[in-house]
Amino acid sequence: MAGIIELKSVSFSAQAQDIVRKFSFQFEEGKATALVGPSGCGKSTILKLAAGLLVPTEGVISFRGRDVFAMNRQENLAFRREAAMIFQDSALWANQSLYQILELPLRIHFPHMPPAERESRINAVLADVGYRKDLHIRPAQLSMGEQKLIAFARAMMCGPKLLFLDEWTESVDDTAANRLISIVQRHHQEQNTIIFVSHDFRIVRNIADYVIMILDGQFFRKFSREEIEKDEDLANYVERGIAS
Repeated sequence: MAGIIELKSVSFSAQAQDIVRKFSFQFEEGKATALVGPSGCGKSTILKLAAGLLVPTEGVISFRGRDVFAMNRQENLAFRREAAMIFQDSALWANQSLYQILELPLRIHFPHMPPAERESRINAVLADVGYRKDLHIRPAQLSMGEQKLIAFARAMMCGPKLLFLDEWTESVDDTAANRLISIVQRHHQEQNTIIFVSHDFRIVRNIADYVIMILDGQFFRKFSREEIEKDEDLANYVERGIAS
């Protein structure tokens, strides 16, 4: 299957520290790929690089063969329309209401959508994720779990075909986590592409077609779901790597 996102010899440094080093990988379209490894190994940084949210110190990041950082405005807008990111810390605008936060992607990517249709879309997505509270408050008035639900809803607002998920079930209760996992599984079954970071081996084992082990900011090993399912020792090895 064709690659949708490719990182070629990508490195990233911050504050004189090498975080990602010569990382190369092609993510297959329509597949779910988990980035795993010990805490601090660079998983979240690689995810943000793949999403085009961080500029690499060196190397090339491409979307459908086009360098993400050489795109013109229309190409970049099309990429952002197709892709969505859920951040580990939710990353909600503090000075906007929840409704404004959810409405913004629709205003950007569907500028001619009538207000009533935007409202209908927002309500439908919120019903799917299970958020039923007031939308005219600001993020600071929510619990961390509620903020994560709003962040998830924002990411799903435009029907993305490419999802970048960073610990998207963290801070939510079991009921909400199972609902979000179910939505991602449905998204996967619809042949969309998912690249995610999770410390929950249950999620990795149930969703990922491929597992990429990262050590010290470098590509270490790639495993398929079939390999993990057939080899319990390998499954235990991956689970220990996630938990460390």
